[in-house]
Amino acid sequence: MISAIEKEIISLLKKEDKRAISLLYENYADALLGVIRKVITDDDMAQDVLQETFVKVWRYAKKYDATKAKLFTWLYRIAYNTAIDKVRSLKNKVNNEVQMETSTVYKVTSNELNQDVLDIKKHLNTLDEKYQIVINALFFEGMTQQEASEELDIPLGTIKSRLKIGLRELKKIYNP
Repeated sequence: MISAIEKEIISLLKKEDKRAISLLYENYADALLGVIRKVITDDDMAQDVLQETFVKVWRYAKKYDATKAKLFTWLYRIAYNTAIDKVRSLKNKVNNEVQMETSTVYKVTSNELNQDVLDIKKHLNTLDEKYQIVINALFFEGMTQQEASEELDIPLGTIKSRLKIGLRELKKIYNP
């Protein structure tokens, strides 16, 4: 059974009323922080993840479906997944750090650069807008395919198809 406060929060979220966030924080922040601390032991980082969680809750509020999950279950999943994502991104960051003494980035001469590929944004504008939007989101805004799907409200399969077609069209420009 849904409590009165849950009904109020859900109603406010659906209306994009900012009072929902303060009610969520008052009623769920401690429990969600507990969930996050099971994954992340650093207190400052756990607090950051909690904030990211509330941002995601706000961003995806309209997608909440009370018939699929209770409000706390939905919040729990967002908090837990955000914490896992943070741990993964930190591991990737450590694993992918560039070793400056072995890097050849600063040793590249302008003769070695393919000047044609430096103007990719210009060539991107020659594609259909639907491909431009997807490629911009993925490559220039740094979104994952899933994030682009949610942000642009385009099915994930369509994102993947448009990316593939868009890249194929760009390849025709660079390798005629």
